[in-house]
Amino acid sequence: MTSKRSIFQNVAFRKLFSAQLIALLGTGLTTIALALLAFQIAGDRAGVVLGTALAIKMMSFIFVAPVVGGLIRPSGRKRLLVALDVARAACVLILPFVTAEWQIYLLIFVLNACSAGFTPTFQSIIPQLFEDEEDYTKALSMARLAYDLENLLSPTIAAALLLFVSFDVFFVANSAAFLVSAGLVLSTRMPAIEDLQDKSLSAKDKILKGFQIYRKTPRLMGMLAMFLVVSAAGAMVIVNTVVLVRGQFGGGESMVAIAMSAFGLGSLVAALMVPRLVNRLGDQAVMRRGGWLLGLTMLLAGYVGRFDLLLVAWFMLGIGYSLVQTPAGRVLRRSASDEDLPKLFAAQFTLSHLCWLASYPAAGWLASSFGFQPAFLIFALVSLGAMILSQQLWQNDDPSAIEHQHDELYHDHLHYHGSHHQHVHEGWEGPEPHRHPHKHEAVRHSHKYVIDGHHTEWPTKTN
Repeated sequence: MTSKRSIFQNVAFRKLFSAQLIALLGTGLTTIALALLAFQIAGDRAGVVLGTALAIKMMSFIFVAPVVGGLIRPSGRKRLLVALDVARAACVLILPFVTAEWQIYLLIFVLNACSAGFTPTFQSIIPQLFEDEEDYTKALSMARLAYDLENLLSPTIAAALLLFVSFDVFFVANSAAFLVSAGLVLSTRMPAIEDLQDKSLSAKDKILKGFQIYRKTPRLMGMLAMFLVVSAAGAMVIVNTVVLVRGQFGGGESMVAIAMSAFGLGSLVAALMVPRLVNRLGDQAVMRRGGWLLGLTMLLAGYVGRFDLLLVAWFMLGIGYSLVQTPAGRVLRRSASDEDLPKLFAAQFTLSHLCWLASYPAAGWLASSFGFQPAFLIFALVSLGAMILSQQLWQNDDPSAIEHQHDELYHDHLHYHGSHHQHVHEGWEGPEPHRHPHKHEAVRHSHKYVIDGHHTEWPTKTN
């Protein structure tokens, strides 16, 4: 049955979405202010400074996210999010006082390390706020809209504010935004998730668990191939728009902004369409359409010779970009238990940013070394190959509930009594969840299948 309630009637989501929107807007201003700060400190070397800062950002995302996602306990999520927001507020407040490049690099690392811990933890909470899948899809759509609106509005707001204040004020505004975000998170009642993590697991095992779930779940490996396509298209837009517009078409700065807005507008339009599309077609079909659209558009973009056609290409890339990214949370949600969601979202965060780390320099190097047409062709062929691989990994027949066989098993772990635990007790075991040696009889049954302590491999048709 379709839910008729607005998702903003969910008080927890309303507060968390407001926190996300405020923090994003502040971060957008800081991104612009950072470019101006780099020029103030390094002059003509500002591009080198920003490029290094971007590399540091990606590396902090890749290495910090799985550590935080693997070690955070459900009961500690709110405290962690508040602490990371306060730490981010302190970092951006210090930025106006830096006088050397190394200080920028250090603060950028700390700032983005905090974001690497905050973002996947935050994202893992949202699916637990909604029992109805359609409501969660609308929440994902709104989250995507928030990112797109930030990309569209931040440059405009920054341009207006710079008429009256110096860029240093942007850092103060972002610091305040993070503190407001922390206050909203602090006032949010988080969903209660029972902590059934195995205390015998080492820190390494906890950190790697999200990646193990990812590697062993075919739909997730198929989705990762699509995210390679997303990063390839996104990198071509982000890295080469200014060179294409100013160098190829002889346009001014305003035309660069218009081209980036076309990409953002396409993404925004697609995000609005996603709830209806996934309801009719399903996650896989929508994401595949987005991935193929990205690959085919890049194949044609190399032959674009006019600015108006570039706007069309960028708009189409924005649509494909959002069609792949927006439903991803739904796919992650159905691929892990509630207690493992932070680990899985952290793994997704890390792996997707590895794709970006490869795509950013490749987009710039290929275009500068061989020209835009060969660069688009290479990226298009890689993307189309990734889509073929995705379809091989993520088969059309992908039900959530899978019939499978369990052999007889005797083991010991923290558990509730449910579909996997129906056994006799002697009275000393204590209240649930409890831990004691217990036996599982051999059984064949069907339920939502995720990789966990009882399901360590993906079932084949023979088991």
